[in-house]
Amino acid sequence: MHKKTLFVIAITLSLLQLAGARQKESTDSEVKQVRAVLDEQVAAWNRGDLEAFMKGYWKSADLTFFSGGTMVSGWQETLDRYNKRYKSAGNEMGKLDFNDLKIEMLGPKAAFVRGRFHLKMSSGDQQGIFTLTFKKFGDGWRIIHDHTSTN
Repeated sequence: MHKKTLFVIAITLSLLQLAGARQKESTDSEVKQVRAVLDEQVAAWNRGDLEAFMKGYWKSADLTFFSGGTMVSGWQETLDRYNKRYKSAGNEMGKLDFNDLKIEMLGPKAAFVRGRFHLKMSSGDQQGIFTLTFKKFGDGWRIIHDHTSTN
């Protein structure tokens, strides 16, 4: 091969490697941002602050929440469900934690999250699995769909 061809190949490989490294940095950053939303939700829940917990969700009538064989549409409706289930008379919020989280970037503005939740309560623990679809908006990452099931 000619020196010029080898030089072009070397430069091309270097640029591809650099692009791959930048893409990985970007992906790592996005994963950390999605994880931060989840961490903020756990902290808000454990303070008993459902309004702050709901900041992780897309504030839209198009938000969907599936759990226990029911389908809820809308941010306000999802908040109402949480209030009825955990803040109404005779109910408690307990202490929440997430584990076994797997965050997969589907693109620069979409992520898919799988994990387990554990809710420690005086009346008996609740636990289960969830899948979340996140979308990146101008003000950050928000859950646009939540499917949670208890076991």
